[in-house]
Amino acid sequence: MINFGQLQSTFTKLRSNKAFELFVVIVIVSSALLVGAKTYELTPLAVSLVVWLDRLITVFFLVEITIRFLGEENKKDFFKNPWNIFDTLIVTISLIPIDNTDMALVARLVRVFRVLRMVSVIPELRLLLNSLIKAMPQLGYVILLMFIIFYIYAAIGSTLFEDINPELWGDITISLLTLFRVMTFEDWTDVMYETMTVYKLSWIYYLTFIFFTAFAFLNMVIGIVVNVLDEEHAKVRKQAAIDAHEPTIADLQQQLEEIKLLLKQQTK
Repeated sequence: MINFGQLQSTFTKLRSNKAFELFVVIVIVSSALLVGAKTYELTPLAVSLVVWLDRLITVFFLVEITIRFLGEENKKDFFKNPWNIFDTLIVTISLIPIDNTDMALVARLVRVFRVLRMVSVIPELRLLLNSLIKAMPQLGYVILLMFIIFYIYAAIGSTLFEDINPELWGDITISLLTLFRVMTFEDWTDVMYETMTVYKLSWIYYLTFIFFTAFAFLNMVIGIVVNVLDEEHAKVRKQAAIDAHEPTIADLQQQLEEIKLLLKQQTK
């Protein structure tokens, strides 16, 4: 008779084993290298080898996702995790034999997205991505403010510099592209020196724009992301403490209040 409880325990230990996780990461990296190898001109022998390796990797991913599913105590909880759903879809689509059909492009794209499984395997990457997603509402206001600054400077640039170089300052949309070039420091001094031949003080326009966008806004974005990342780390530490049955600060405060109450009762 098969002991399903023992089998469940074995799969649970295997899915949380660090060596197994490291091997999964190695296979994912190998899958990414195979995708890159297919972009080169290969000999027939190399093409055959790449195809067989790709099939082995696909089979391994199927086994790995099965182990993770069987190692879940409550099978319904497995699909409550969006990353598990993503992994399952990638593995399932990879199993469909569509390489020699009109959907071959889809098959190749799916193999490219298998690299994203690195995020679902490594907890630190998941934490970082979750922090970026949660920071998006706050980043939205920063982006809106940046667009306002861009628009104001583009309108000023189009008004002042249109006659100097219509290709860079012909209208406000082209001016926005030019300012994006300035913000990314792509030969921005050439643009500045060209306008300085007519407007000697136009360097003030560029330096203030760079300060507002490349420096101030960049620091704001970094600050928001770091703040959200710290909050996510705090949540992870709190959850780890709860799982380990360690007392939290709130528990200690409650215990202190109970001790104070007992001391007051004894002194009466």
